[in-house]
Amino acid sequence: MTDFKDRERAEEAKFAMDEETAFKVAARRNRLLGEWAAGLMDLTPEETEAYKKAVVQADFEEAGDEDVVRKLLGDLTQAGCDVSESDVRARLLECAIEAKRQYMSES
Repeated sequence: MTDFKDRERAEEAKFAMDEETAFKVAARRNRLLGEWAAGLMDLTPEETEAYKKAVVQADFEEAGDEDVVRKLLGDLTQAGCDVSESDVRARLLECAIEAKRQYMSES
């Protein structure tokens, strides 16, 4: 019985660690994405830092990436940047790969 309980605790700990890792990678991805968009909008360094935080916050609005894509598209369109939804989604994937690479290299 103890072996079963130990395995159960180990699985729960692994699940919690996987969830925490996914959260950290997503936040890092959103910061990278915000930095990319801020560059397109010619924001100052201070505005860029604030914008990166705003993109991270936007991800808490709903499950999935749609809230982030919507925010970026709206902001980029309002700033007069010629960027399509497919451009944003492609960059989102690139940033996800880079965020995971950065996270894994720090671990």
